[in-house]
Parts: sequence; C-alpha cells; structure tokens
Amino acid sequence: MSEPLSRLGRARRSLAAAAIGSPLAALWPTRAFAGAQVEEPLANAVRSALAAAVADAAPPRPQFDTMDARLAYLRWLGEMSNRLKRRESEHLRRVEFLQTAWYESTRAGLEPALLLGLIQVESGFRRYAISSAGARGYTQVMPFWAKLIGDGDPARLFHMQTNLRFGCVILRHYLDRERGDLFMALGRYNGSRGRAEYPDAVFASQRQWLYKPAVA
Repeated sequence: MSEPLSRLGRARRSLAAAAIGSPLAALWPTRAFAGAQVEEPLANAVRSALAAAVADAAPPRPQFDTMDARLAYLRWLGEMSNRLKRRESEHLRRVEFLQTAWYESTRAGLEPALLLGLIQVESGFRRYAISSAGARGYTQVMPFWAKLIGDGDPARLFHMQTNLRFGCVILRHYLDRERGDLFMALGRYNGSRGRAEYPDAVFASQRQWLYKPAVA
C-alpha cells in the first residue's frame, strides 16, 4: 500500500508545482501572515473616504504645477518600476499599481515609500493575499471594513484601488488617533499596538523604497 500512496503523493506535488508556475496561479488567493486591525468607531469623513474608493474606477492622472514637479514624478515612477520588476514582471500592471499607490498615499498625506514598505511587509505585493486572520489584498484590510462600503462583500477588498485607498485611509486614521506617532499608528494598524516587531519591519522595508533624485 505504501508504494501507490507514495506515487499519489508525488503526483499531487507535481500538480501543485505546475499550478504554482502557471499564469492562473497569480489569480488565486495566497496566504499572508499579517496581524489584524481592530474594529472601532470611525469619523464620518473616514467612512466617506473609504466608500469613495469603490466608486472610483481608476486614479485620476496627477496634475502638477510645474514641469519640474512632473519630471520628478516620472523619474520616481521609472525608478520604482525598476525596483518592483522582480515582483511584477508585467510592465502595464506594474505602472498602474505604482500610479495608484502614489496617488492614494499622497492623497492621504503619507509618503509613497511608507505605503510600499507596508505592502511589502503585509502581503509581499500579492494582490490576492489572505492572512490567517482573514485580512485581504495588498494592504491586508480586514473584512469588517467592507461593511463601510455598502454590501459588505469582502471580495471588493481585492480591487486594487479600493484596497490601497482603504490601507492609506485606515493608516491615516490611526496616525491621527495617535497624534502623529507613526510607531504607534503602525502597531494599531497591525493589531499589535505598543510592540516593536511590526513597526520596525515596516520602517526597514520603507528604506528600500526611498527615492533620492540624482543631483544634476
């Protein structure tokens, strides 16, 4: 009996390996190991910002007051695209993700490098990641937040802009609650307020996404 079972086991492992290497594998939910935000009352402004994410089909193209500002953004976009290439090989998806991340982080008054560092820690840039606590998507948003957008469908949290908007607005909300203390806000975001492991991991990842324009 042990030999047939062994062959069956090998066949299953081969099938799993083939599936992981297939293009469809990127569409399947992938486990992540993040903490969990705690459900709490929200201000009306926060609710409105979260609900608006669902209505937006795509982030608007950024507008700049000067050509220098536009060129600085394009240089940032090019540099971040190169850094993200090993995690997302498809150019258009990579650029769309970075444009959305820049827009949503800037909109919430957060550094884009901070958002990218948080995503790296939370999901490893996996759009369909699901944590053991049930958090979803790039920024690992807990399903209870979906109740704020009407129908409570947690699948909406896999939509790229919705997920990034939620992550940014939630972190901004926690940062305001903690009176600008990013260490404590990150701990609250992860559900580990007061502990150093998660904030330290985000800060370390954030440094990998900092951008310093070359001096002419």
